[in-house]
Amino acid sequence: MIDRATVDRIIDAAKIVDVVGEFVTLKKAGVNYKGLCPFHDDRNPSFMVSPTKNICHCFVCGKGGTPAKFLMEHEQITYPEALRWLARKYNIEIVEKELTDEERAQQSERESMFVVNEWARDWFHDTLKNSPDGIAIGKQYFRSRGIRDDIIEKFQLGYAPQRRDALCSAAIAKGYKKDFLLKTGLCIENEKGIYDRYSGRAIFPWLNVSGKVVAFGGRVLDSRTKGVAQKYVNSPDSDIYHKERELYGIYQAKKAIVKEDRVFMVEGYTDVIAMHQAGVENVVANSGTALSVYQIRLLHRFTNNITLLYDGDEAGIHAAMRGTDMLLEEGMNIKVLLLPDGDDPDSFARKHSTEELKRYIDEHQTDFITFKSRLTVENVSDPVKRSEGIGGIVKSISVIPDQILRSTYISEFSRRIGMKEQTLIAEMNKYIRRSLEEKEKEREREQRRQQPATAAAPLPPQTGMPDVPPIYIPGEGFVEPEPIAPPVSEEPLALHTPQEQASKVELLLIREVVRHGEEIIFDNVETEDGGTVTLNVAQYIDFDLSQDGLQLTLPVYRQILQEAVAHSGEPGFKAETYFCGHPDLEVSQLATSLAIDRHQLGRRFVVEEREGSLCHRVRHLMMDFRLDLMEARLRSIQQELRTAGGDMKRMMQLLQEHKDTKEIRDALARQLGSDLVV
Repeated sequence: MIDRATVDRIIDAAKIVDVVGEFVTLKKAGVNYKGLCPFHDDRNPSFMVSPTKNICHCFVCGKGGTPAKFLMEHEQITYPEALRWLARKYNIEIVEKELTDEERAQQSERESMFVVNEWARDWFHDTLKNSPDGIAIGKQYFRSRGIRDDIIEKFQLGYAPQRRDALCSAAIAKGYKKDFLLKTGLCIENEKGIYDRYSGRAIFPWLNVSGKVVAFGGRVLDSRTKGVAQKYVNSPDSDIYHKERELYGIYQAKKAIVKEDRVFMVEGYTDVIAMHQAGVENVVANSGTALSVYQIRLLHRFTNNITLLYDGDEAGIHAAMRGTDMLLEEGMNIKVLLLPDGDDPDSFARKHSTEELKRYIDEHQTDFITFKSRLTVENVSDPVKRSEGIGGIVKSISVIPDQILRSTYISEFSRRIGMKEQTLIAEMNKYIRRSLEEKEKEREREQRRQQPATAAAPLPPQTGMPDVPPIYIPGEGFVEPEPIAPPVSEEPLALHTPQEQASKVELLLIREVVRHGEEIIFDNVETEDGGTVTLNVAQYIDFDLSQDGLQLTLPVYRQILQEAVAHSGEPGFKAETYFCGHPDLEVSQLATSLAIDRHQLGRRFVVEEREGSLCHRVRHLMMDFRLDLMEARLRSIQQELRTAGGDMKRMMQLLQEHKDTKEIRDALARQLGSDLVV
């Protein structure tokens, strides 16, 4: 357990810009910062970070919160884990007792897998540095590849001994469960027993964007590669590792990617390591798998610019080609660099100095149009193949979401191949229309899949009721009464989401509670017993509602108001800080969204700020709230009048209630300065 004083130190030290900046590229926007949201597919910056309030919030998906809340959501970790992450970042010491067997058993399976992987990473690394075989075999392999000791430390490289159960035996002796050794993929079990997956291999740990060990790659050493079917063995997919979502080297590269505003994509572990050793750190690898949309979106958080850096052979060309359209569709700006024949990024980086490597990259990387045009169109004499090449490039351009960039590429391509721009535009529009049609069909198919297999048969049309005369509904005139249809279900029909059921006025009221709940707006208010009290924003709203037995629509609104009132007497209580850091995720997300102004994103207001004093605003909102209630009741009465049928007594009661409600509505409207009279 972490003691309260240490928790407070961690929370006080944590700066939201520092924490979010570890995962998202942020740009100044007035007094705040903005960037692409890491929680959804965001192409226009909708993620706002407020250093003064020390919170973040996405105005599209609604996620965010305090530094700890952000980490919990982003890394899918518990609150204590988030605190430990922050403590490591800000060098705050946490003294914790050793976990007992019972406490260890209570840890979540996911957390346990991370713990096992972290131990294995350290064990492999220690074996490399300190065991006789590690020094003689493992370290010798890395030195033969020209990898320095400081780079071995940076990437925590390791070595797995030849003995087939070395890691397994050591882990079980340390108290780690066999179940987690199997689930992480560190060990394999068959009818003969359990054994190590990576025995006799050089070890490359995979770290996710926050530095947690999610997987391993093991390479057979050079002397054993002949006749070996699998040069590399990688961790299987698990609860903490999905290969299509991870990139090797992202943790070590993310700061350099932001600084350089560019990422280099290579294929293998040693390519990444060699580039780092050569002084180019903004480099990651997808390790031979096809580039996925998840990996692209991960990179997009840090930069829009990517250079595909591959071998110049046929395999390298194929690797560069296969990810191009997906990168373009996700809004990435692509350059391609194929190295001279016989070289891969690893060997090329080892042959050249940092300056030579960077100069070669700058001089030889080309945009994807030039690359693809040279490869498939230019110097191609066969008309059919040339036509196919042109069509392929136009199709690639068609997926670019930015219209101006599409137009620029079409113009450039037209100039390169000497073809009329209008011809290319017409072809591009065909691809765009076809893509839109396919997306619409997919959307329709998805809707059909989500519909229940059998739908209730429609009710037969109801006949009129000629024996009941038309009735007069105020504001609508004479209308025919509707017959009362028999109920078709015992369950109420939910026509709106809870947010739609709650009025905008309620949201504005809760915003005032979150932002100013503790601020006094009435002094010396007389009570029934002759005394006086002061009322803050939360207390006044609660008091006003209670006078007529009213309450807010949503439970989360009521919870915020009740807690603000309950904490009003506490010294130092600040509603905004309290609710933004609330342990209830729904409360903290709502509070965070209300604490940050949308207009700082450059978008129009959704919740507008009223002019005037705080007291005036709150009183005005309470009258708005009551006016909304009266309007809703009037609509309800009108609906009841339509369905009253021949019940004249009930109709007279409803008409009288309509008259009384309308008088109250009109009085409120006059107070609010409205001319609403019907």
